[in-house]
Amino acid sequence: MVEDKKVIKPYNEEGATKKEEVAEMFNNISRRYDFLNHFLSLGIDKIWRKKAVKQLKQLNPEYILDIATGTGDFAVALLKLNPKAITGIDISSGMLEVGNNKMVRRGFDDRIKLILGDSENLQFDDNHFDGVTVAFGVRNFENLEMGLEEMLRVIKTGGKAVILEFSKPKKFPIKQLFGFYSKRLIPFIGKLVSKDKRAYAYLPESVEAFPEGQSFMDIMSSVGYSNVSGIPVSGGIATIYVGTKK
Repeated sequence: MVEDKKVIKPYNEEGATKKEEVAEMFNNISRRYDFLNHFLSLGIDKIWRKKAVKQLKQLNPEYILDIATGTGDFAVALLKLNPKAITGIDISSGMLEVGNNKMVRRGFDDRIKLILGDSENLQFDDNHFDGVTVAFGVRNFENLEMGLEEMLRVIKTGGKAVILEFSKPKKFPIKQLFGFYSKRLIPFIGKLVSKDKRAYAYLPESVEAFPEGQSFMDIMSSVGYSNVSGIPVSGGIATIYVGTKK
């Protein structure tokens, strides 16, 4: 069993679990999330999602689950695969409200359903989905292994999990530039726009604490995924992890 050395929480409130604080944080910033997300990533996050979606293309998936769906950006990107249905779950009711309004406004609500759900206790039957995706959400899991195991449980045999997550660049000058941007500029701009002092300071802290790269791939393998791989994007600022269910 892999244990976190330290639990990184958004607000560090006494007696509150990480899951409770993450839900509170996203509720607080839900109205400004889409703007800040695309602004702070300079739009590169859209390119990353497209690359992640391609990892499921050969499966021709009919049913996809998007965990930590937020306002549904990854769910929308998954429409490129022309599935029958996409289900998005999130623990933040505020993010889901914004997301569902977006789906109705854009005419996607016939194929994309966003509902309240817990990644560590999924409300779906075994072997239910052809693919499961998570974009920038696994580092917010309170119990990483439990969440990964639940994802594996609901994937059909031969199906895949595709996980897009921030990582830490290793090479000059991307390492230094990303370090300054994520630890200085993102918290400053995020605080200014979202009015939440901690939400965008939590981002670099959670990235720093996350077991990225081979360490994360080892965890995926240990809970039962096969053919696990990691694909760095944009010089290692993020990584696309892929695992298959035997």
